Amino acid sequence: MDFQIGLVIAGLVVGFIVGLTGVGGGSLMTPILLYFNIPPTTAVGTDLLYAAFTKAGGIFVHNKKGNINWKITGWLTLGSVPAALITLWILHSIKTDIETINRVIKQSLGWALLFTSVAIIFKQKLMKFSQKHAGDKFHSESTTQNMLTIGIGVLLGATVTLTSIGAGALGTVTLFFLYPLLPTPKLVGTEIAHAVPLTLVAGIGHASMGNLDLGLLGQLLMGSLPGIYMGSMLSGKVPDQFLRNAIAVMLFLAGYKLIF
Repeated sequence: MDFQIGLVIAGLVVGFIVGLTGVGGGSLMTPILLYFNIPPTTAVGTDLLYAAFTKAGGIFVHNKKGNINWKITGWLTLGSVPAALITLWILHSIKTDIETINRVIKQSLGWALLFTSVAIIFKQKLMKFSQKHAGDKFHSESTTQNMLTIGIGVLLGATVTLTSIGAGALGTVTLFFLYPLLPTPKLVGTEIAHAVPLTLVAGIGHASMGNLDLGLLGQLLMGSLPGIYMGSMLSGKVPDQFLRNAIAVMLFLAGYKLIF
């Protein structure tokens, strides 16, 4: 792909927002790529590897702070990676033209954006509700809890592979219900640790199917890496709720446009 300063700026802005709020990533980047007339399959495949690279640094930071529950990450990965591989196999195996696949991805992307926007808006209320109704069963691990965590992983694996959206906002919100007594920083850190292997596997799978533009990936990373650093430095200094609501409205409108 030819060099476009607009793509570098897009990477910078998205990286900045992710560093500032922890929200954004695929849910912002994929619609932006579609705006630049990038085919949906290429947008999803490239964005998955973009997410894997940009979030990889987050693992080291969160692990150093003790914000990762590796057991939960393991249960999530046990469900998400096989689900991602199965979704990739289905995408590769279905005998249909690329236009049909692009339409399916755009529809899936639209619904994922709508659900993500709702999850962002009601995130705090959902968290308070789940903590308020948490019983003793949430204080220790149980077989049911582990199986439900794998189930969430399966759902995220399929959704993220198909749309590149969901690993962050949707994943964190669903974990709030299963682990309401786990501190928020640990939930966020755990979901980031889970997102990296999932997006890496899904991204490599899409790349093997030709759904990757290395030039595009390079331009996005050129902007996003300094953007994430700057956003992280300012994190906590800008009203978080205002930013999250603004992002949620933007995602809702983007999702609505894709579906309707």
